[in-house]
Amino acid sequence: MQLSVWTYEGPPHIGAMRIATAMRDVHYVLHAPQGDTYADLLFTMIERRDRRPPVTYTTFQARDLGGDTADLLQSAARAAYERFQPQAMLVGASCTAELIQDDPGGLALALRLPIPVIPLELPAYQRKENWGASETFYRIVRALAAPSADGSPRREREAGARPVCNLLGPTALGFRHRDDLAEVTRQVVELGIEINVVAPWNATPSDLARLPQADFNIVLYSEIALTAAQWLHRQFGQPFTRTIPIGVGATRDFIAEVASLAGVDAEPVLSRTESRLPWYSRSVDSTYLTGKRVFIFGDATHAVAAARVATQELGFEVVGLGTYAREFAREIREAAAIYGVEPLITDDYLEVEARVSELRPELVLGTQMERHIAKRLGIPCAVISAPCHVQDFPARYSPQMGFEGANVLFDTWVHPLMMGLEEHLLGMFREDHEFADHAPSHLGAAPAAPPQQPQLRVVETTVTSTELAWASDAERELTKIPFFVRGKARRNTERFARERNVNLITLETLYDAKAHFGR
Repeated sequence: MQLSVWTYEGPPHIGAMRIATAMRDVHYVLHAPQGDTYADLLFTMIERRDRRPPVTYTTFQARDLGGDTADLLQSAARAAYERFQPQAMLVGASCTAELIQDDPGGLALALRLPIPVIPLELPAYQRKENWGASETFYRIVRALAAPSADGSPRREREAGARPVCNLLGPTALGFRHRDDLAEVTRQVVELGIEINVVAPWNATPSDLARLPQADFNIVLYSEIALTAAQWLHRQFGQPFTRTIPIGVGATRDFIAEVASLAGVDAEPVLSRTESRLPWYSRSVDSTYLTGKRVFIFGDATHAVAAARVATQELGFEVVGLGTYAREFAREIREAAAIYGVEPLITDDYLEVEARVSELRPELVLGTQMERHIAKRLGIPCAVISAPCHVQDFPARYSPQMGFEGANVLFDTWVHPLMMGLEEHLLGMFREDHEFADHAPSHLGAAPAAPPQQPQLRVVETTVTSTELAWASDAERELTKIPFFVRGKARRNTERFARERNVNLITLETLYDAKAHFGR
């Protein structure tokens, strides 16, 4: 096990908590030592939920290890049933409690409670959060989804009846899941399709029993719902969607795929495209974005979708693509091959930082980890995926999916570039009297006193690789170049120096390189 300051995913029991917290009338009994209740804070502080997760912890202590911890679990399960009266109960162990091998699921089943008890065996030292959420949802669906009354796999739709679908995947603590669900629901309803069950979001165990009544399933997040959808397909013959509607092009493909599965006409909905992103991509201002070098990292669903939007809809160049979700490494490798880049499959943020530093992109699309990495490297960044922080759970409507989601992507990706340009222009004209801090106010206020300039320690050289060094005056001159071409200027200068066996890049070298590439 590798110790780390940051982690992209928590242990698998956090994924199970995300499913339990998203649902109603479900309770999760977690065999865990005192201290493992930290997970509650993820939902109440980061997602800002108005109630704590439906979880009962056994919270055994060190002194309990010499006694009967199994009895503690059974007492906790019995008390949770009597207090909360859930329709179904999940039972599992945290990563620490897994070591004492108490078999929580078997102990809970032995109580013979009058509700379904679903044991969760989540190997904490081999798997992580998204897998835990996927496995938990699959186990619940498998335990509760019931065949039709006559024993047939699923009901046949009557002639002329509206097609019916399930929406699968949105969970608690999911990146924009609440708003994505609203956007996709609107599009499905516009197609004339009835929604049977949304799960796990706000679903009850009795709702999951109705899953087989739908004609097909819509998978919104493969990391969460793909395994369950595949089981429903095998068990009840329900097809499921493959397209994730992130970006204008993918949304149009998604609508066409859903319409095909439902046997309806997609054209009326497709003709009412409501996104400003295509308009901007055709405008004169979009030339500012063309060719921007972008590095993308996140969960597989959002990373692959972001790469498509970046290249096909904003004219960016993808220079790096990766994921921390090893279960979806194949999908990332296939996507990376399309863009001709080396895939990065890792859950070590230091490897990600090294790759970003090496590639020097002009924009990073990633998680909150990459936000910190980009800030240290002075690169604009937009968050596109979990793990995320409180600011990525806005109170406003802010989907990533659908046509409105494309507008949100446009704003969140382009604004960091635009604001960076503004900051550069302010820095460029800082010595002009109109922009100086002590300049007279246009509102007539007295000018502020000029600020005291801090004493700067001058570093003679800055080493950027094992071969090249930058003189301090050349490094300062480089910072005067607009940030959106600074990376290219640095790369060209270093290439110019290497071709001429120059080990120290001076101000003269920088000017010579500029003249060389400007011809």
